[in-house]
Amino acid sequence: MLKENHLQTLLYSILRNKDIQTVFQPILSLENGTVLGYEALSRGPEKTPLQNPEKLFTYAMENNQLWELESLCRTKALECAHRLRIKEKLFLNVNPNIMSDSKFRQGFTKDYLSRFNMDAEKIVFEITEKEAITNLTHFKQTVSHYKEQLYQIAIDDVGSGYSGLNILTDIHPHFMKLDMQLIRNIDFDRTKQSLVKSLCEFAAHSQIHIIAEGIETKEELAKLIELGVRFGQGYYIQKPNSNLLPIREGVIALIVDENRRKQRQLFNRITEKFVKKMSSALQTLDGNMLIDEVKALMNQDQSVPGFCIIEQNRVVGVITRNQLHVKISGPFGYSLYSKNSITEIMEEDFLQVDSNTPIHKVAKLAMMRDPKQLYDFITVTENGEYFGIVTVKELLEKTMEIEVNFAKHMNPLTELPGNILIEQQLQDCLETEEGYGVLYLDLDNFKPYNDVYGFEKGDQVLIHLADLLKGIVSQDDFIGHIGGDDFIIIASSEQSVLYCQQIIEKFDATIEQFYTKRDVENGWIASKNRHGKDELFPILTISIAGIINQHVQSTSDLAKKVSEVKKQCKQLIGSNYLFMES
Repeated sequence: MLKENHLQTLLYSILRNKDIQTVFQPILSLENGTVLGYEALSRGPEKTPLQNPEKLFTYAMENNQLWELESLCRTKALECAHRLRIKEKLFLNVNPNIMSDSKFRQGFTKDYLSRFNMDAEKIVFEITEKEAITNLTHFKQTVSHYKEQLYQIAIDDVGSGYSGLNILTDIHPHFMKLDMQLIRNIDFDRTKQSLVKSLCEFAAHSQIHIIAEGIETKEELAKLIELGVRFGQGYYIQKPNSNLLPIREGVIALIVDENRRKQRQLFNRITEKFVKKMSSALQTLDGNMLIDEVKALMNQDQSVPGFCIIEQNRVVGVITRNQLHVKISGPFGYSLYSKNSITEIMEEDFLQVDSNTPIHKVAKLAMMRDPKQLYDFITVTENGEYFGIVTVKELLEKTMEIEVNFAKHMNPLTELPGNILIEQQLQDCLETEEGYGVLYLDLDNFKPYNDVYGFEKGDQVLIHLADLLKGIVSQDDFIGHIGGDDFIIIASSEQSVLYCQQIIEKFDATIEQFYTKRDVENGWIASKNRHGKDELFPILTISIAGIINQHVQSTSDLAKKVSEVKKQCKQLIGSNYLFMES
């Protein structure tokens, strides 16, 4: 009883004296090490039974003081964030049932935020999944209300709550935070790896960003990067602190290095496009070898599909397992042929390709063969000499792998190739002797548009632009989505200028459908610029920076030249294109 009275007295003292300490834990991009935002965490008075936040909030709930405590914690968090001049996103924990309370809606307004010099788009409500939601319909309405006001939503502790994944489909949050129990020892737990990888694929298709909580070792961090988790936080990255501390150089270096390693591996897998990479140099035969000796060789190893017959290291014929069987079967086949040389029954009409032939072209040639030869192996040569063979099974498996890898690296929003595939195309571009053009497309004033109309409307604009490009650019040319509002087209030098003209004409004629009638009539929208000052921004336009037939050593040099043209193009008013020619 004495202990209970002491805790009650302590709780009311905390509320009355506002005795809450706010600490901040950074949430990092696991792609480049930049800070996405900070989670505001509350602590009770030091060296007291209610210092631990879990005990503090549990006790407040048991004593019907949860609303008062949460309100105090939010206010303290905003005060501290204002004092520390946090410009990144601020993640605020909120109980789902508190959030549905009318008092919350009336109290947490844009006017309230303005007291702390903060905008709604910087606030992320982090909703715990451990707490059962008493009125789901009302809660969904509340979430929709705040999303319309440009607040963002994060679901905390995904994988540990009562409602499982249902809440994700019900409210479609901007972020989902993986429970730390999923992250613990993920570097060697294959079940956890499979689950997190599946969640990453789900998130990509649903346009939800994943944040991994509770990262405590560099091995866990490296594995999460490998699996494709975009953001993370935890003691290994940085412990919560009342001040904003710089991220350790070792953490950022690890993130950068792991991403480089991952990119190299992915690039190598996707760019294995020539048949040379997958051919096997099996045993070859001299034309004088007897047929019964060849039969004995095949009987020794049932996995051998056949042999190439060589003269001066050039392939003069092939014998497959099936061909040999057909020739020597029957009552007199073996006795007629067994002591003859293999050249008498070898197939001289066979599919032979150079080692630098693209895999997709080899597959097409293989499928165009006579039905009797459809499943015969393909002979690979280099400079006219024997190099190896490829079976149809291997060819089909590799073709499927390439298609799957290609699909994985498509942008989930626009369904256009992403950066890995863009890098491959640019590299091919530099190696060709034919004329080429690279067009870099960028929307003007897209950030203010997102700030005013919201990310969902912004995504609609990006999808519209992607569809517009697909309708204009020939299938023989390449369209890629670099990210955000940045796109790229790789085409012949002759087509490049024509594409620019058509894209600008079509874009300018259709963009107004994404604005209200009033904004179209005004010709502008009001938003804040990068310095936080109010400014008027014109209707979206498009800038296209192009380079034609530039002789450069690497794709990074190419990017630098495009960047120079882009800076000049962005200074022009309205939709424009500008070229640098050799």
